[in-house]
Amino acid sequence: MSKTLTEIAELLQASDKKVQLFYAFNGTGKTRLSREFKEIIAPKEDGLDDLDGGEQAPLSRHKILYYNAFTEDLFYWDNDLDADAEPKLKIQPNTFTDWILQDQGQDMNVISTFQRYANDKLTPRFNPQYTAKDKDGKDVTVKAFSEVTFSHQGGDDEPDRKIKISKGEESNFIWSIFYSLLEQVISILNVPEDAGRETDQFNQLQYVFIDDPVSSLDDNHLIELAVDLARLIKSSDFAISGLKFIITTHNPLFYNVLHNEFNRAPKFVLRKLDDGKHDLIEQENDSPFSYHLHLKNELMKAADSGDIHKYHFNFLRNVLEKTSTFLGYEEWGELLPGVKGNRATGQVNPYARVINLYNHAKHAGHEVAEVEEDHKRVFKFLVKEIDNIYKGMRTQQGAQA
Repeated sequence: MSKTLTEIAELLQASDKKVQLFYAFNGTGKTRLSREFKEIIAPKEDGLDDLDGGEQAPLSRHKILYYNAFTEDLFYWDNDLDADAEPKLKIQPNTFTDWILQDQGQDMNVISTFQRYANDKLTPRFNPQYTAKDKDGKDVTVKAFSEVTFSHQGGDDEPDRKIKISKGEESNFIWSIFYSLLEQVISILNVPEDAGRETDQFNQLQYVFIDDPVSSLDDNHLIELAVDLARLIKSSDFAISGLKFIITTHNPLFYNVLHNEFNRAPKFVLRKLDDGKHDLIEQENDSPFSYHLHLKNELMKAADSGDIHKYHFNFLRNVLEKTSTFLGYEEWGELLPGVKGNRATGQVNPYARVINLYNHAKHAGHEVAEVEEDHKRVFKFLVKEIDNIYKGMRTQQGAQA
């Protein structure tokens, strides 16, 4: 039965489960679902979540802590290109980052977490409090831990030269702050007696909502992040704190790792319907999530409608990789239609070249440009080829049965 996002958010609230896991394609409404859920748990008049760029509110008033696309709005670059100054990532004032960085002194933990998932030579540095000049030449006090600079240590780069990191690295850094915050919160709430906790700031916290953390990581680091997150959530004593976790993602690998880590948690696929409502499909806990079948259906729909975007090429490669593994091929490119002389000469298959173009391009997972018409025709052709492969697989399985 189709439902609105508000109705789905109400179902989440009604659940008595510690963890609920959701998979959905980009653009389905995961971030909007997190917003709807927050409005049910903590309406604006009841205090906003500072990690959403909201108004200042005492931590003790917060019932929900969540990480989503809006969390990154708290961080912005001060390039100061006119003055040719060093690029700085600034943090908008908010009680959560103030608490974790200043009150708890977790800046070194944030740095080590960031380097574990990114690059151990890429070093962030938080600023101390200092005095600077504003545009009118007046002295202003810059609060400590309100700015971050990044530099490479070792190698060919100058060790003191400050750089502007990539968008993926920036997302990774922001997640590292949230992760450190979550570690502290869980540790505090695991103390049975309120009076024994180092702070009462989080006694009202009921939910943690996490939407797509750092999907720009490579597979190895993404698996590591998923396992670390699962370990942290498992360490939260539900009998003591009653803290509930909701995780949504569009990344199939991230979903599958968490599916295996939380084998008893309810798991769902969220689909957007043509009428604007949504369909919620619960997955069986005792069977792996066959996400490649969902990807294939999405590819078929895109090919039929002609509404083809860059991320569809990522889906296409993903399906080819899973299918080639199932059929015993060494490379996914072996599934692509051959071109005369191509394999013999060792040249890259032209179809593979088109797929790689959109997978390797900067921001391949986001919409930054239209897909060329020639490449749309290639996409439609390859989707039909994949459909034929799947039909052949089903025929073979039926004959064996």
